[in-house]
Amino acid sequence: MPFSHARFDQQQVAQIILDSLKKGKPVEIEGFGIFQPQKDGGFHFVALDAPRVFIGYAAEDAEKADQLYGQLLEAGFNPWMDRKNLKAGQNWPRLIEAAIEASDFFVGCMSKNSVRKRGGFQSEIRYALDIALRLPLEDTFIIPIRFDDCRLPARIVRELQYIDFFPAWEEGLQHLTHAIQHQWVKRQP
Repeated sequence: MPFSHARFDQQQVAQIILDSLKKGKPVEIEGFGIFQPQKDGGFHFVALDAPRVFIGYAAEDAEKADQLYGQLLEAGFNPWMDRKNLKAGQNWPRLIEAAIEASDFFVGCMSKNSVRKRGGFQSEIRYALDIALRLPLEDTFIIPIRFDDCRLPARIVRELQYIDFFPAWEEGLQHLTHAIQHQWVKRQP
């Protein structure tokens, strides 16, 4: 019998979820949230009502972006990045734009790699700036972070406050999570 037509009791569903998590696979329950496996063998649950955070980065900074993704997930947010969320064969330019539009926050990871490079990261930043124009002036949408001592684009410096993740990554992460939480609480009815 195909999986989609099978009937399972609660015990069987729980076992399927645990087996998937043990294999390192996240389990999404539509309308509820995502169970994410953790390195210690446990799991972390991200509710659908958690802030959605798009992570924009240059390919050369993928390792740091992956670290940020994991830490935002552990902090209870719902991060999104291409390497984690896109599937083979998907129309990635359109899905990236859709993910930016659906996000509550856009974290632009600035570095010496990203600010000088032409390509996807630059278009993501520009698209996020366009989205921000449609939001209420009090809303924080774009949060630039610096992975290193790079020179930021003039428009970013002129319009947005940024957070340094160097030389103290954990301090930068604390500032970022606080900024997201503060803005998220302000937006709630």
